[in-house]
Amino acid sequence: MTIATMRTALTQDDIRRLVRGDSAEARANAAHKICRRIDATDLTQEEQESAHQILDMMCADAAVLVRRALAVTLRNSPKLPRDIALKLAKDIDIIAVPVLKSSPMITDEDLVEIVLAGSSEKQVAIAQRAALGEGLTEVIALHGSKEAVEAATLNEGAAFSDDAYAGVLKRFANDNDVKAALVSRSSLPMHVTEKLVNMVAGELFDRLVNTHELPPQLAIEIAAGTRERATLDLVEQAGLSTDPARFVQQLHLNGRLTPSVIMRALCLGHMTFVEHALAELGGVPHAKAWLMVHDAGTLGLKTVFERAGLPSGMFTAFRLAIDIYHKTDMDGGHGDKERFRQRMVERVLTQFQAIPRADLEYLLDKLDALDNARERGVVAA
Repeated sequence: MTIATMRTALTQDDIRRLVRGDSAEARANAAHKICRRIDATDLTQEEQESAHQILDMMCADAAVLVRRALAVTLRNSPKLPRDIALKLAKDIDIIAVPVLKSSPMITDEDLVEIVLAGSSEKQVAIAQRAALGEGLTEVIALHGSKEAVEAATLNEGAAFSDDAYAGVLKRFANDNDVKAALVSRSSLPMHVTEKLVNMVAGELFDRLVNTHELPPQLAIEIAAGTRERATLDLVEQAGLSTDPARFVQQLHLNGRLTPSVIMRALCLGHMTFVEHALAELGGVPHAKAWLMVHDAGTLGLKTVFERAGLPSGMFTAFRLAIDIYHKTDMDGGHGDKERFRQRMVERVLTQFQAIPRADLEYLLDKLDALDNARERGVVAA
């Protein structure tokens, strides 16, 4: 039965009895069925008005079961009128949460008001929405409960401004749960990572410095053991860097831009870093180094390799790795980067055995880590 036939076939008394039956369970069941019909039907303007009246009656029902049936059934629907969505969002938590978490009919301005006035449970529901604008995230960061801030931080769809990050770090400087949530984000601004380095310890410190970009000099200090434990992998930091030219310059100034670091980075697919490293050591612009590595044949690669002062005995392995890089395509699937890295390392190891022992052990460790990740389901097969 559509809204049109419902309206012609049923009087207002009939609809009222349908929604307000003898028991809350009966009315909730009726509410669920009517909401599903409304959501599944293309409504004319007249039908929308009738649907609004029916939904308004449900929203005003004294029984929690009825109002929750309405909230749950239409939580994702654009057919839920905004005024009714707002009434539900301001209802008790069990009714409000589904709407706050999912309804497209509530604006960021509405949600800000609810964050400022609502319970922690409502704040958490808002923090878990699929997408949060910077303004809304900032209000949660500055005024939300710990649980809401943690939920927003764990939400990759939440856009954090610098002020939001600053608010979280200030309010929860001594809270390991919130700091762990920050570390777990897929990416952090460099200045946030730098602040966190001085706020976390142990396993959390290891995760932070090995999964997020650090200022180059700080990365070098940590790798050298002058900060906390020497757990930082400079090769992985090279892959994280958004400014590879500056990163390689700092490595060079600190005597850390070694042939081993460059070879390891190449085998792990950090090609941009390798190009900048050759440019830095060879004293040529990056664009020219790129051409010599990728577009000038073996002679160009050999020339830039020699200008960089890399050991001649490493050239065969270096050339092989470049060739494998060019022939190994990423296929765009889940775990693409990890699969590419695994193929790259395996082919280098199987086709060229005269790699320095330390580098061989390093690359084998990387393969073990990838295999373990696949067993845990982190990397797609």
